Amino acid sequence: MGLADLHMHTLYSWDGTSTVAAILKQALERTNLDVIAITDHDCLTGALEALELAPLYGIDVIPGCEISTAQGHLLAYFINQPIPSGLSLIETVLRVGELGGLCVAAHPSDKMSNSLHPQVITDALQDADVARVLVGIEVYNVGIEHKSGNANAKTLANSLPVAQVGNSDAHMLWMVGRGSTYFHGCTANSLRYALENRTTIAIAGPSSKPASVLSHWLARYLLRRVGLVAWNAGPQYPIRFGRAVPVNFRN
Repeated sequence: MGLADLHMHTLYSWDGTSTVAAILKQALERTNLDVIAITDHDCLTGALEALELAPLYGIDVIPGCEISTAQGHLLAYFINQPIPSGLSLIETVLRVGELGGLCVAAHPSDKMSNSLHPQVITDALQDADVARVLVGIEVYNVGIEHKSGNANAKTLANSLPVAQVGNSDAHMLWMVGRGSTYFHGCTANSLRYALENRTTIAIAGPSSKPASVLSHWLARYLLRRVGLVAWNAGPQYPIRFGRAVPVNFRN
C-alpha cells in the first residue's frame, strides 16, 4: 500500500510558509509518504517546480492546484495548465477533464473555508461527464476549524460513488503527512488508478487543536511577511528557517 498527501501549500500561495524544496525534504525525511501533490491557490507554479525537483528528492509529485470556483474550493490533479478561478463548479471540472486531470472536492461544508456545499457536489455529479472527472471528496483535512466539518464530509462521501481522501492541507512543514490517503501501489500512476476506481482510504493523522494550528500558522505567516520562511538548499542539506536561497542541484 502507498501513502499520499494531496493537499498542501507553498510560498506560491498567499498563506503558505515554506518553499517547495522544504516541503519535498520534509516529505522525504519525516514522513512515510510515497506521493504528494502541491496544490497552491489558483496557481500551478509551485506544482511545476515540485515536478522539476522531485527526482532529486526521490518522491513522486502530482501537479495540482486548489481552484477557487464560483461555489467553493476544488482540488485539481494531473494538470499542467492553469484554469481560471471564478468559473462554476461544473465548468471548472469539465476544463480539468479536458486537460486529462481529476478533481476532488476540498473540505466540503467547512464553515470557515470557501467550501463546496454538499448539494452543489451532489447535483454536479448527476452529469456523467462531471462524474468521470470529479472522482473524490476530501473527508479528512487537518486544517478544518470545526471537527464537524470532517464528519459531515465523511457522511456526504458515504452517500455518493466517490473516492474518499485524507489530506493535511499543510500551510506549515509540520503539517505535511498528518492527513493522508492509502492506495494500492506506490506511484502517482497507481494513485490515479485508485482515485478513478474509488478504492482510496482516508487516514486521519495525529489530532491537532484548531486554535493551535491557527496560532502557529499566524506566527509563521507574520514571519513570512518579513521574508523568513522554511527552506531547503537541496536533498543533502537540512531544512533551514530564514531567508530562502535557491536549490543547489549539485550532488
